[in-house]
Amino acid sequence: MALKKRGAVYSVIALMLCVAVYLNWSYNRKGDEDYSTASNTEEAKILGEAKLVDASGTKSGDTAGTTGSDYFSTARLSRQQARDEAVTIFNATVDNANATEAAKNEATDAIQKLAQNAVSEARIENLVIAKGYQECVVFINDDGVNVIIQKTEKGLQDSDVAKIKDIVLSETTFSAANIKIIEAE
Repeated sequence: MALKKRGAVYSVIALMLCVAVYLNWSYNRKGDEDYSTASNTEEAKILGEAKLVDASGTKSGDTAGTTGSDYFSTARLSRQQARDEAVTIFNATVDNANATEAAKNEATDAIQKLAQNAVSEARIENLVIAKGYQECVVFINDDGVNVIIQKTEKGLQDSDVAKIKDIVLSETTFSAANIKIIEAE
């Protein structure tokens, strides 16, 4: 029985790894397209000259703030690092010969829950982006779901909230009261 659980845990971890590799590949591919587009512009022909731009693409002064995309990339990276650290701790518990069976089972269950949350977060993010929003990052915990989207031109409307909540409700078991939708500045 324990061997089956361990196999299930490894399968879930392998699935998480595949999702992470795919997301990394898709983000890098998007970045490569941005670079190839930039290299075709008149301004890109001057090598060694750097220009600072703000999120709207206009020149800024001597400082450049973080763009919306940077926030979302950083948030995803931080979320993955925290999750990786938690999985490492849980795996240490599972592998510890002195740990009780109950502790090992709790650690295994926690790893499975982290994996399920990771898959749900990725699905929700992809579905929200497919609905026309530029960026999205999702955090699922025991208390609910937080969805952070990039600021839209008109601001977050009731119809936007309804669309996003519908996606989250279809992908999780949380009620609408446990879903928070935040528009990043």
